[in-house]
This record gives sequence, structure tokens and C-alpha cells, in this order.
Amino acid sequence: MKYRIYLSILAAVVVVSVFAGCGGGSSTGNQTQTGGTGLIKIDGSSTLFPVTEAVAEEFQKEKQGKVQVTVGISGTGGGFKKFTRGEIDVANASRPILKEEMEQARANGVEYIELPVAFDALTVVVHPQNDWVNSLTVEELKKVWEPAAQGKIMTWNQIRPEFPNEKVALFGAGADSGTFDYFTEATVGKAKSSRGDYTGSEDDNVLVQGIEGNKFALGYLPFAYYEPHKERMKAVSIQWDKNKVKEPVMPSLENVLAGTYNPLSRPLFIYVNKKSLEKPEVREFVEFYLKNASVLAKEVKYLPLPEKAYEMAMQRLTEMKTGTGFGGVSEVGLPIEEILNRQPKS
Repeated sequence: MKYRIYLSILAAVVVVSVFAGCGGGSSTGNQTQTGGTGLIKIDGSSTLFPVTEAVAEEFQKEKQGKVQVTVGISGTGGGFKKFTRGEIDVANASRPILKEEMEQARANGVEYIELPVAFDALTVVVHPQNDWVNSLTVEELKKVWEPAAQGKIMTWNQIRPEFPNEKVALFGAGADSGTFDYFTEATVGKAKSSRGDYTGSEDDNVLVQGIEGNKFALGYLPFAYYEPHKERMKAVSIQWDKNKVKEPVMPSLENVLAGTYNPLSRPLFIYVNKKSLEKPEVREFVEFYLKNASVLAKEVKYLPLPEKAYEMAMQRLTEMKTGTGFGGVSEVGLPIEEILNRQPKS
């Protein structure tokens, strides 16, 4: 499968229907929901979209047009809103489910299984003509992005005196994005705590275009949206005083796996509605996802989990262990096996 470069999605609520390849036939939402045929509804994180889209495409090819999978991109928060109302079968998430979302699911009788499926390296990027910054500290990122910076930290030389006296054009995730939650937790120290005077979007392609078009841009986005554009933007290495490596570390799949790119490396999740697993096609899809994510994640420039993690996730699915291992709050820098060894709670 060739690596895909995704076009900008004009509305966050758009649903992308992924059909099997040429000659695979078509399917409709009116098909029977038994016997492994029918419709599977997925929505949520734009970060995880490339992986889930790749899995959905391959799954539909295997099912020879008998199953239709729709994959929406309304952001992690938007996906959870639909998921906790029981409107979709699977939620893509670039952060764990939050306390208020857990309460909403409980109120609507929605039980869910939390399954990590891949890693991401959140990447801080600048325009390629930026020749004054190669690295930033987490404290400098906090200085730029914390709420107190709004209307005050406006130029590059306010970040570091030797930087030019030019206005910083900021680009980052929209408030419904799990990327927004994770980045603010990792840099500012509190999820959703951010200045508001920046260009924000749940569609990472919008951020890519903005950063590529402004010499004085500074932004953050998932690694898989940086990778295909790395000739037209520059990644910044990150220095974190709590890291075991004292030198600035570049975002890379290798550094994520080595545990040195902190605190901006993170696991990505799918959440599966327990009731939806009564439909054979949904169970088959989730099992297919866990069995093939390691290969398909690499194809779309994501880092797969260690094989043992997929085995542990499959066991969690088999045993129908519902709930989350995070207790409704985001945490950064956790090893994947620790996440899966935790007893999930609803």
C-alpha cells in the first residue's frame, strides 16, 4: 500500500467513507447487521485517522464489499461526544477518556473497552527558512503557550533574547482535539490550559498549510503530519529537564520507542462500545485492527506498539475488560505495558 497524503477536510463533522479497492463492490447502511456484514461507524481523532483509515481499507478488501466502515474526523473530544451517546461503534482518541466523558457514558449506559494501538511523537515545527531556532526547552514552550502568554508573548525575542524581534505566528490543535489536551498537559502542566490567540484547528492539514506558508511560524502537530512535509517545514528538538537524556531530543519514531522523546511522545487509542461487539463485523474489525496495526501503522509513518502490547490488548478484548486505566485524567510519559497492566475502571 502506498503512503497517502491526506487532503484538507473542510468540516470537522465530515464523514469519510472508506471503500474496498477497485472491483470490491459497494455496501449500504441498510445491510443486515448479522453474519459479519453491515456498517461500522468510527469517529474522533484526526491524529489516529491515517492508521484507522488504513485498517478500514484493508478490512473492507478482506470482506469483499460486505462491510462498510465510515471514519469521521471530528477530533478526539467530538468523537467522544458521539461515542458516549452511543452513536458510533468505535472512537479514535489521541488521549485517554476524561472524567466528564466517563460520566456521560455511564449516564447513557455505554460501556467501553480501551485499547492502545500506536504511538505518536507530537512534533514542534517551524518554517524551513527559520535559521535561528533548532531546539526549545519545555519551559520555553510553556512560556509561549500558557494562558498568561496571551497578548504578551508575541515576538520571537521574547522567547529567547537572541531570537529576532519578529511576531510569532502560532499554529496548534483546536480545543476539541486530543492533541490539544495532551500538548497542554505535557508543556503547561494542565490539560486544556492554553492561550487562545493562535490559529487552531482539529484538522492537522490546516496547520501544515499555515506553518508552511509563514517564515515566522511556530506550531505543533502529530509526527505523521510532519513526516510527509519535512522538506517544507523544520522539526525542533526538545529539551526536558526531567528526561534521562539531558541534550535536546529530535522527534523520531526511534526516539519514541527508546523512551527518550519526552514529554511529547504518547500512545493513541481506540475505544470500542461493548454493545457494538455483539455485531460480528465490529468484533472482526477490532480483532483485525489489533492483528494488523503493527504493519499498517508503519505504512502511514506511525510507530507501532511492541508486539507484547498488542497481545495484551487482544487479551483485554477477549476478556471484555471495560473501563479505562487512567481514571479520567491525562498522564504523560507512561510506558505502554504499565497502561495495559492497570485494572480498567469505568
